[in-house]
Amino acid sequence: MGLALMHHTGLLLAEIAGLLLVFGGIWLAAAQIPKMRHPTARTIVAGTAFAAAGVLLIIAVHWGHFG
Repeated sequence: MGLALMHHTGLLLAEIAGLLLVFGGIWLAAAQIPKMRHPTARTIVAGTAFAAAGVLLIIAVHWGHFG
């Protein structure tokens, strides 16, 4: 017996993943501004957001009947 998600839950996870991608992209761009503080930390946050988005998309596609 495998893990199953409702179709709506899969869509919600995909939407959250999309928001994380947008957030990560903006945060990564902000890390490249020369006068911003902590560019390395901003890059780490952006990378973590991209990784979380990828995990959520995998869950949504595999178990959420999405796609």
